[in-house]
Amino acid sequence: MDLIFSATAVEWRGPAPYVFAPLPPEEADAIDQVKARLTYGWGVIPVQAQIGETAFTTSLFPREGTYFLPVKVAVQRAEGVEIGDEVEVRVHLDLG
Repeated sequence: MDLIFSATAVEWRGPAPYVFAPLPPEEADAIDQVKARLTYGWGVIPVQAQIGETAFTTSLFPREGTYFLPVKVAVQRAEGVEIGDEVEVRVHLDLG
């Protein structure tokens, strides 16, 4: 499953790197329909993501009625992402 969306980078004092891209409701709902096939525990879902030209592997965290995509420090630096920035995100979920 591939998703493309825009999100505003936010700070959340959870696990490092503290910068996350919250998924919009439509994309979160799509993931909710297949999450049982994807999660490896605690509702965390592994994904392959891309912001700008930088691809990375991470996991979505369920938070505040949606999912938060962690934006790794290396991605923040490579793409100049800061809190409050609007980013275009591509996410791939492996449904097997």
